[in-house]
Amino acid sequence: MSEDAPKKTTRKTRAMTLADVRSFLEALARANPNPESELHYGDPFTLLVAVVLSAQATDASVNKATAGLFAAAPTPAAMAALGAEGIAPFIRTIGLWQGKAKNVAALSQVLIDQHHGAVPHDRAALEALPGVGRKTANVVLNVAFGEPTMAVDTHVFRLGNRTGIAPGANVRTVENGLVKRIPADLLREAHHLLILHGRYVCKARTPECWRCVAAEWCRFPDKTLPPRIKPPKPCNPA
Repeated sequence: MSEDAPKKTTRKTRAMTLADVRSFLEALARANPNPESELHYGDPFTLLVAVVLSAQATDASVNKATAGLFAAAPTPAAMAALGAEGIAPFIRTIGLWQGKAKNVAALSQVLIDQHHGAVPHDRAALEALPGVGRKTANVVLNVAFGEPTMAVDTHVFRLGNRTGIAPGANVRTVENGLVKRIPADLLREAHHLLILHGRYVCKARTPECWRCVAAEWCRFPDKTLPPRIKPPKPCNPA
């Protein structure tokens, strides 16, 4: 590259004001008044397993796999009885399935041995389970137990920085910023609102800013314009 060539600069997103954070999330809530997890589950145990399986996998792929798995093993005792070898055939279509099969079998046994077969309503106990990290614990606490936690996946991390809700260099910084800056009455549902907004509108490569209901409060400086619609070709006269 020539020394005289202009360098490409990336404009930094400014942090939203607290008032704008509320307005942004309230706009998302009006458009999606009942945001829910897209994972299929029936109780805290099947939710826990589904979230563990969803690491580096899509919810749709997990739902296809767990339909058969949960029919065969809906409880920790049944899952532990299957073991990793019995779980594996159900989840081979999911990324990292070998390790996940081992973790699901192991965490099921721990639930039996240490928690009377129930999913604990406790962060430390959840994070002590095989294959369960902070993000998974946050999802379970939020969805199964109604806690105002913030699970930061790739979508939430992107939105925290791109929109200016809670910029941060790493996942924990963004999580802490979101918990601090989102109003308490919106925090629990904000987890779902941000994930779904990032999945379907504020996408990674090309955010669809032109159809974002909260664009008015977003601080992203390089908003995407609507795609140009090509005019129809003139018909040739008969």
